[in-house]
Amino acid sequence: MAGLAAAFGSGSMTNSIAEIEDAGCILVIGSNTTACHPLIARRILRAKEKGAKLIVADPRNIQISRFADVAVNHRLGSDVALLNGMMHIIIKNGWHAKDYIEKRTEDYDALEKMVSKFTPKKVQAITGVNPNELEQMTELYATNPPASLLYAMGITQHTTGVDNVKSCCNLAMLCGNVGVRGGGVNPLRGQNNVQGACDVGGLPNVMTGYQPVADPMVLEKFSKAWGAKLSATPGLTITDMVPAMLEGKLKGLYVIGENPKLSDPDWNHFNHALKELDFLVVQELFLSETAQVADVVFSAASVAEKDGTITNTERRCMQIRKAIDPIGDTLADWEIISRLSTAMGYEMSYESPEQIFDEIASLTPKSYAGMTYERMGLDGLQWPCPDKEHPGTPYLHKDQFARGRGKFFAIDHQDPAEMPDEDYPYFLTTGRMFAHFHTGTMSRVSEHLDAEQKTGYVDINPEDAEKLAVKNGDIVVLSSRRGDIEAPANLTDSVVPGTVFLPIHFGEIPTNVLTNAEAVDPLAKIPEFKVGAVRIEKALGI
Repeated sequence: MAGLAAAFGSGSMTNSIAEIEDAGCILVIGSNTTACHPLIARRILRAKEKGAKLIVADPRNIQISRFADVAVNHRLGSDVALLNGMMHIIIKNGWHAKDYIEKRTEDYDALEKMVSKFTPKKVQAITGVNPNELEQMTELYATNPPASLLYAMGITQHTTGVDNVKSCCNLAMLCGNVGVRGGGVNPLRGQNNVQGACDVGGLPNVMTGYQPVADPMVLEKFSKAWGAKLSATPGLTITDMVPAMLEGKLKGLYVIGENPKLSDPDWNHFNHALKELDFLVVQELFLSETAQVADVVFSAASVAEKDGTITNTERRCMQIRKAIDPIGDTLADWEIISRLSTAMGYEMSYESPEQIFDEIASLTPKSYAGMTYERMGLDGLQWPCPDKEHPGTPYLHKDQFARGRGKFFAIDHQDPAEMPDEDYPYFLTTGRMFAHFHTGTMSRVSEHLDAEQKTGYVDINPEDAEKLAVKNGDIVVLSSRRGDIEAPANLTDSVVPGTVFLPIHFGEIPTNVLTNAEAVDPLAKIPEFKVGAVRIEKALGI
């Protein structure tokens, strides 16, 4: 996503969370915002109270849809077609920002040619969205500036994830909504420091600030700073690691704050790969499913037991301050890594997280160079913050895009890798529910959260349940081409007929037995967690 990273901050929000309240229109697509980002959802509802229009596009009937001016249920994996259909209508009605497009963008003609074939009737055939609803949502977005577009993993976790994101960017630029307060393209990060981890090199192909490891000048700079010879070869993505384990090319794995035994696609395939490792190390707060099979477990301190920084979804870098000393023999992550590195022959003698942060700032010129602990204070600073006088950047691309001109991409619709068929007639989608978080490593040890939902389930539409002779609470068997699991049925119209939903939090009902490890975005390598095909049967004896 190199071109996209340059233009849109590599997956960060172009705008700020507070600006959502200043939007004239908000389009939420692929985000169950009230369940997964409730504080941001509150901003959306405040904007609505101030008069903003709200559009929600999601394959399910999610809670935030109840507040929408227009809410549509498009078929799983049809995001590009839906967004292209909106752009078709915008151009046809002359609602696009012609001066903005001419002065600030490139490759518009190719986009116009592509979306010209996405008529409302064609879009309906692909997405299931009624042409009248498509017209309504498009007019709201195009005629109530500034319009803010919010998305989450419902957009990215597809074989077309990069295309989906580019299409969101196309729509925003078409109406001049990038580089303005209250507008933008705003991905909602899944955890408090996902953005920070990416910013400081937690990706296989970049150093801090998205500086490519393959760039000779970047390599020379970091090699000199660290006094070590560094490789110019990018590392492996998570989805590339699994085949490398099976082939014997990857013999050891060091897992920090992750539970891949439950979260990675095709549970059986991944667990087979784990057994091929010579050595597994897990650094964790709790004894997760992955930690339980590790050769060595490092006990890590929680956020309340350490100092440091996080950078959140709006690019805001903030200090975290220790509330209590680490319990027992636990250590902060940086201390564990430093001690391990020193024991292995490369000395890391940092004295504090602040010293580490100062090093990050010194090596990351465009985004973090102007940041210090003292300057951050209580509210933090938003990157880019290139020097000590810079106040931080509330929204990106104010006068021009980071790459110069914003680039339009002409993108056609592609079906998901796996569609329902005679053998597996139901769409499967996966995600979070309101009370729990990811694989439940933290939320399920909370007495209050666990009381909200103690076990997994599968959402089934009552129409489908009637055909299957399934009642609420019955145990059903869900089967895919990878395996099968049993789960109690939860009858609800939150899913449309032909689609079922499984939450991802419950180790006793491992959702990713069913998901497809081979279906990944070719560029980002993100698995297609959001779409699969399953068969549903009533469990024997029920």
